[in-house]
Amino acid sequence: MMNKPGRIAVIALGSNLENPAKQVLSALDAINLHPEIKVEKASSLYLSEPVGYADQPDFVNAVCMVSTSLSPKTLLAELNTIEAQFGRERSFRNAPRTLDLDIVAYEGICSDDPHLTLPHPRAHERSFVMLPLAEIAPDFELPQRGVATVLAAGLGNEGIRLLKAGEIEAGTKENQ
Repeated sequence: MMNKPGRIAVIALGSNLENPAKQVLSALDAINLHPEIKVEKASSLYLSEPVGYADQPDFVNAVCMVSTSLSPKTLLAELNTIEAQFGRERSFRNAPRTLDLDIVAYEGICSDDPHLTLPHPRAHERSFVMLPLAEIAPDFELPQRGVATVLAAGLGNEGIRLLKAGEIEAGTKENQ
């Protein structure tokens, strides 16, 4: 268990293989089960069109805010371990995946480290990150980019929609 106050991090979750809604919900549970990470808030699930490589199923995405005593690099390593447990394979950039976990922001830190750029270099350009973030933390300031609600409004909601409860339980037909 954490024995000191946690630092706040924002994590984006996505999946488009093997019942993506279930993958994302199970990943939230896996993150929260880590003894040094506590999920404080989690967004609804969103269905979004793929970015980059388009010839693949739509994604289910969410964002969570966590408190953690882990350093940014250690948190990333733990998230990579969870991805591996979910069968993540890195065949090519923007490939279909069972699970993708990205650190969007960590306690206001800015870093150009090649292994972990903070904030995430493209999060502010992606409605599937900014809309869920604006849902759970409308006033969240993405360092060097702006406030979540303003960024989300600027991106609009084309290519993304909120999943309904029945879709979450059944999984999306095109992704099963």
